[in-house]
Amino acid sequence: MTSSPVDLPQTATTRIDLLLVAGMVAAGSRVLDVGCGDGELLQVLAEHKGVDARGVEISQKGVNDCVAKGLSVVQGDADVDLADYPDDGFDYVILSQTLQATRHPRRVLEQMLRIGKRAIVSFPNFGHWRIRWQLAVRGRMPVTENLSHAWYETPNIHLCSIRDFVNLVELIDARIVKAMAMDRNGVQIRVQAPWWAWNLFGEQAVFLLERPKRTEPGGG
Repeated sequence: MTSSPVDLPQTATTRIDLLLVAGMVAAGSRVLDVGCGDGELLQVLAEHKGVDARGVEISQKGVNDCVAKGLSVVQGDADVDLADYPDDGFDYVILSQTLQATRHPRRVLEQMLRIGKRAIVSFPNFGHWRIRWQLAVRGRMPVTENLSHAWYETPNIHLCSIRDFVNLVELIDARIVKAMAMDRNGVQIRVQAPWWAWNLFGEQAVFLLERPKRTEPGGG
């Protein structure tokens, strides 16, 4: 069983959305954090969940920050290097606020579900009403707390809405185990609502996915 995010302590610097992600991870499991940044999530998981925590980070600075904290992190690109990992190498593969910066989001998600039994993905929701308002009224690419770069310097190249992501999950035949919508501060929106409502009011989302069932050779 996964524990609740409220069981994990929050410091002044820990992002609430990272605690929600950490709350989906079972204690003692094998975890790969793709695009792990400075290792904040890996550190939370290692210290409070007792996981075998490993990471992949594209920036040398991020790798150096992680290694300085004693974390097991290698430099790598999610679009290319996940293909080198063996099947079933991890219980969870995490992609936190990174999907929109990948060149091939579908391929990355499929690789995550190949090398991990479950995948956890969080991303900013481009379908939020504030973004729609900025596009409709100002006629310009929106800038928000979760999409803070101007269009000409953003690392985000494949922005999507919650509805878009759900459609991708259906396309690759994965199963949604759990999903949350969050406000701009990462606080969970505690309301049961259809996808269109999450798409309109959630500024961020986090999904726990399971891989599609594999057909055994000779199976019916």
